[in-house]
Amino acid sequence: MTHPIIKGGSLMLDWHEWLSSPAGSYLLQWEQAQLDNMVADIFGYHAVQLGMPELEALRTNRMPHQWLASSELEPASETKPSNFAAHSVALPFQADSLDLLVMPHTLELSLDAHISLREAQRVLVPEGHLVITGLNPTSLWGWRHKRAQWYQKWGYEGLSAPPCEEMIGYWRLRDWLRLLGFEVRVSQFGCWRPALEKAKWFQRWAWMDRVGAQWWPILGGAYVIVAVKKVHGGRILGARWKTQRAQSKAAIGVAQRHIKASGDNSLQRKNECESR
Repeated sequence: MTHPIIKGGSLMLDWHEWLSSPAGSYLLQWEQAQLDNMVADIFGYHAVQLGMPELEALRTNRMPHQWLASSELEPASETKPSNFAAHSVALPFQADSLDLLVMPHTLELSLDAHISLREAQRVLVPEGHLVITGLNPTSLWGWRHKRAQWYQKWGYEGLSAPPCEEMIGYWRLRDWLRLLGFEVRVSQFGCWRPALEKAKWFQRWAWMDRVGAQWWPILGGAYVIVAVKKVHGGRILGARWKTQRAQSKAAIGVAQRHIKASGDNSLQRKNECESR
C-alpha cells in the first residue's frame, strides 16, 4: 500500500481551482516574475521543478537538462505535461545529482515538510541551489486562511482562501534550512493586498502592494527563498611519522655540524699553543 505525499486528491484539486481565482492568478504572475529573475543566473547541468505546472519556473534558466515533475495526485496539465511523477519525500534521484531544485508550494502540500527538505538536501550537489515559494502566515493572506479554517469548523464554507493545511512561516523555514546546512542567499516578499474573491474589490486594494513593499515588506502574503547547499570541506593531513622523521633528520644534521665546528675550533687552538 502506497502513501501519497499529499493529504488527499481533493486538496490538490481545490488548490489548482483556487489558482484560477483573482488572488491565485495574481500570485502566479508575481511568482513567475520572481522566478524568472532568480533562476536566470544559476548555472549547472540538471534542474527540476517539483509540481505546479502552471508556473514555468525554469524558462529563463540555461541548464541543458530540465524536467518538470508532478505529484501522483496532481491533475494533468494539457498545456504543459510533466516529464514524470515524483514524491517530494522520496525523490527518484541519486544523492548529489541535481544543480537546481525548484519547489513551488511543495512544502505546504507535502505530508511531511521536514522529510521533503531533507530529500532536497540529499539530491542537491554541494553549492546546489534550492528555490522555495510559500505563503506567509504573518500576513493578510495568512489571517484569511486562518479565518477560513475556523469557519469550516463551524460549518461555513463561504470564505475563499488558499486550500492548504498549514502555512510555513518565513523565519521558521530559515531555521529548518540552516539546520540542514543551507545558506539563504535571496529572499523576496510580495502580495500585500488582501486575497479577496471578487476581481473588482481585489483590484481596488492594489495600492497596498506599492505601500507594503516600502513600509511592511516582511508582511507580504507570499515569499520566495533561494538557498545554497553548503558542505564543509575536509583538510587532508599527512602521516605524522613522516613529519617526525624529517624533523629528527634535521636535528641530527644540525647537531653534527655543531660537533664538527667545535672539533675544528679545538684543533685550531691546539696548533696555536704548539707554535708558541
